[in-house]
Amino acid sequence: MRNAEKKIGKLIDKQGVAFIASVDADGVPNMKAMLPPRKREGIHTFYFSTNTSSERVAQYRANPKASIYFYKKCLWSYHGVMLKGTMEVLTDAESKQRIWKRGDTIYYAGGVTDPDYCVLRFTATAGRYYANFKSEDFEI
Repeated sequence: MRNAEKKIGKLIDKQGVAFIASVDADGVPNMKAMLPPRKREGIHTFYFSTNTSSERVAQYRANPKASIYFYKKCLWSYHGVMLKGTMEVLTDAESKQRIWKRGDTIYYAGGVTDPDYCVLRFTATAGRYYANFKSEDFEI
């Protein structure tokens, strides 16, 4: 699956939505649609922006287990990749500045130093890729 990393990265980069999952206090998975990652390092590390006050942030702080999912629907086929790993909540200035985009004040009125702005860093350990009616597990 290593040589497919480029193909998977390309699929991820073309998506306008990412799905992220956390685990709640009852051990139940919670899924949420998000804007795509602001930055990625291969298919190993992904950075998302979100509100510090969100339910998802509280869940990741209590239990960092996470997964993210991306898919592409073609005319006659479907491709998807699910990555499993951990999610960290980053609130340091360097991490926040690294993924800040012009116009983000629409979400975070206080700018890059807004206390309700934080970064989610997802680190993948394994995944599952689906294409052409076949699934394949892989390690990262």
